[in-house]
Amino acid sequence: MEFGIFDHVDASRASQADYYEERLAIVELFDRAGFFSYHVAEHHATPLGMAPSPSVYLAAVAQRTKRLRFGPMIYALPLYHPLRMIEEICMLDQMSGGRLDVGFGRGASPIELELFGVNPADARDIYDESMAVIVQGLRDRVVNFKGKHFKFDNVPVEIEPFQKPHPPVWYGVHANDSATRSAKQGLNVISLDGVTATKGFSECYRSAWNETGRAGPMPKFGLGRMLVVADTDAEAKRLAERAYPVWQASFVHLFKVYDRMPSHPRPAEFSAIVADGRGFCGSPKTVTEIIRKQMADSGADYFVGQFAFGDLTFEETRHSIELFAREVMPALRTA
Repeated sequence: MEFGIFDHVDASRASQADYYEERLAIVELFDRAGFFSYHVAEHHATPLGMAPSPSVYLAAVAQRTKRLRFGPMIYALPLYHPLRMIEEICMLDQMSGGRLDVGFGRGASPIELELFGVNPADARDIYDESMAVIVQGLRDRVVNFKGKHFKFDNVPVEIEPFQKPHPPVWYGVHANDSATRSAKQGLNVISLDGVTATKGFSECYRSAWNETGRAGPMPKFGLGRMLVVADTDAEAKRLAERAYPVWQASFVHLFKVYDRMPSHPRPAEFSAIVADGRGFCGSPKTVTEIIRKQMADSGADYFVGQFAFGDLTFEETRHSIELFAREVMPALRTA
């Protein structure tokens, strides 16, 4: 089993300059602890996402780490010109020596797309065209494409990715049809949904993957969870119940400003997200057993933890990560 990290890079009470430095220090902890990859969300005009330009933030991550893979989860493609996207991906992959994992999506929030003048109804078509252009530009030295939104005639590409033919591609699944489509395209995926829903996604994914007849190992199927690890269950619960509402306030901030409900809501209290399985906390022993069961029940093979959120301090987050790396990861790998 491999272990990764998901990070909204949500706001804390620190000044912004101090915040970025502290977050990068946390990323260095992930690097030293032996995590596989660090996945960063993209959000705009909201305290949920203080890395609205993932490429800028990840360029710093590339320089502060040695082994850790990293990447956006996801780049919201309707907000990018595909030629610029090709260039940014190639730069990050070269600067990191081939450690980039690149996720693409349509954008989780219609409000954020609208703020940039993008009609959410066009997001699917823009995503499909952008993906075609980006994959072509990463593989070849010239781009030729004719679509509704983009047209390119023999555009030269003077930069290339370190990884060939391109960095591994990731996608966030929220439905059976997206799981099936991702398997057919050979994408790595992460689900943030409950165990029952994720089990359905993973079954659809594996069935579609087997139908492709592709050789080699199946891409990663990830399960993402918010968690806090502490010396005792009581201490972990205290920290999680304090920090989670701060994160949740950031999560709903933009939706409250525009009086619109999110498509994937999160409850206001940590106890509610524990009840539906999308978050948990506890001692290393407690957390190990929860992850062991959720991974088995969901069919996932890649655990993705969200360790830094809300008003968790650097020391609280550091201790959680160190306990997880020292006690939880070895126990689950042995099992």
